[in-house]
Amino acid sequence: MSPTIKVLLAEDQSMVREALAALLGLEADIEVVAQVARGDEVLPALREHEVDVALLDIEMPGCTGIEAAAQVHKALPAVKLVVLTTFGRPGYLRTAMEAGADAFLVKDAPAAQLAQAVRKVLAGERVIDPTLAAAALAEGANPLTDREREVLRAAADGSTNAELAEALHLSQGTVRNYLSTAIQKLAVRNRAEAVRTAREKGWL
Repeated sequence: MSPTIKVLLAEDQSMVREALAALLGLEADIEVVAQVARGDEVLPALREHEVDVALLDIEMPGCTGIEAAAQVHKALPAVKLVVLTTFGRPGYLRTAMEAGADAFLVKDAPAAQLAQAVRKVLAGERVIDPTLAAAALAEGANPLTDREREVLRAAADGSTNAELAEALHLSQGTVRNYLSTAIQKLAVRNRAEAVRTAREKGWL
């Protein structure tokens, strides 16, 4: 008999998390040993429980599933990482893989496919939703630098250049330059459109 695969579920919507846990619990070889609702709870939970595979939603409070994946990949490289998303944004796929994810799936995939992905990543395989993989190839690489993404993320709440400069410890001129470059790269008219476009493509 194969050993049981121990899984952590990170998902902020309790109904979705409980449904996923129930579905995975039907698999004879998979056991959900920990559940968290925030991205910043993932690493502490993994240190507390013996886990083989972590299933991480992207959109969570505390930090995103992709940011959590990067933390886990660095601190606990033996843990396999499956990133789940409601949003089929091709940019997320590339970012998740760069963060160390072993699999990237959309949440509406059949439960059997998710269970199979858990088994495959534990066997050393990579599992990527084929539709998202094709879209990511068509979309190309994220043109924004880390700094441009940081400034755009901070600008999403409508902060002024002065407020951004203070929050990010940059000069107002530097903030203005980063925003201007990002707007040019994304071929949009203003910062609001830049934030929206970057988010839609999964580049923030």
